[in-house]
Amino acid sequence: MGMTATLSGCGGGSGSGDVTLKVVAADYGTSAANKSDKYWDKVARSFEASHPGIKVEVTVLPWTDVDRKVAEMVKAGKAPDIAQIGAYADYAKAGKLYPADQMLSIPTQANFLPKLADAGRVNRIQYGLPFVASTRLLFYNKKLFSQAGLQYPKTWADIAADATVLKQRGVTYPFALPLGQEESQAETLMWLLSGGGSYTDDIGSYNIDSPENVKTFDWLKSHLVDKGLVGPVAPGKLNRAQAFEAFTKGKVGMLNGHPTLMEEAEQQGVDVGMVQLPGPDGPTKGSMGVADWIMGFKQNGHRTEIGKFFDFMFSDKNVIEFADTYDLLPVTDSASASMEDDPKYKPLHKFLASLTNADFYPFGKTSWAQASASIKENIGKAVEPGANPETVLAHIAQESTAAESAE
Repeated sequence: MGMTATLSGCGGGSGSGDVTLKVVAADYGTSAANKSDKYWDKVARSFEASHPGIKVEVTVLPWTDVDRKVAEMVKAGKAPDIAQIGAYADYAKAGKLYPADQMLSIPTQANFLPKLADAGRVNRIQYGLPFVASTRLLFYNKKLFSQAGLQYPKTWADIAADATVLKQRGVTYPFALPLGQEESQAETLMWLLSGGGSYTDDIGSYNIDSPENVKTFDWLKSHLVDKGLVGPVAPGKLNRAQAFEAFTKGKVGMLNGHPTLMEEAEQQGVDVGMVQLPGPDGPTKGSMGVADWIMGFKQNGHRTEIGKFFDFMFSDKNVIEFADTYDLLPVTDSASASMEDDPKYKPLHKFLASLTNADFYPFGKTSWAQASASIKENIGKAVEPGANPETVLAHIAQESTAAESAE
């Protein structure tokens, strides 16, 4: 399964009054060289050195296991003190988490980027602390575009026209559209936002089959998919990892990407262009944001110690180090400002700028997991030959609303 690392500054207990914080975290590494154990070991040891009497034991697990393992621990009555995982809402609704204002100092809580703090709330109370973030931009292969005499796309019509030219020139995937089950909820939201829609309406109710969303998928089907501009693999069968790998090999003209892909593509010699995702009439104002979460569990009663650890962990130094290691974005105002001022991070500046206007998944809904599963399973069908996008979106909307009603 996953490698487990127990990280503590010194062995054994050292007298009464000592508290050991148990932390479970996800591994963001792609190889043995950049496993997240190293980051957590450094943070834990530094914290222990400046906070006598508090030990920190961290278990680092693969992303494929970590959410399930934490759920099993909570169910067995052995919740960790801190969990760094993909979702917080179920635990918040069940009353198992400390609210942010009961753990954090005022400066730490006030330092989160407002959009991320909002995304961490259930019933207007923040339980999910953003740990790391990412945004998405439209990537294009500068070499392929230059060879075809193309500028970067600004509108949907530009995407279709550019993809047509790239197809004529033999590009394998003129526009890669991964609507397979791996992460199609992200690809879908990017397109919905660019078309003026989203997963929810202004009051937070699901409206996946809104007129704006139907119009977006009608356009995708008729202008890209039906015209054979998305490559040899049907969107519903194309996973993000496949599309990203094809991009790093120079086989993709355009796709939606994130900072890690930028780094990987450039390492493979691909000259990457990045722009805001085009909309029907021009570049979209916002973008899609993604966040992972960290939270404090009540079970062991270590509220004060958890708060001290979070205040330490959310220092600019620690936040920037993690973001830099994994080509992700910081979650605090001060760390973001620091990276924006540093030429070293220039490749990330466009992503940082788009984070302030980003829209996120409806993380605060416990029904989101089921809604997301329905999107992953069904959205590829919306662009299949002979399909009616409105019917497919209505089916997803129905399943999502039913999950919401069942809460």
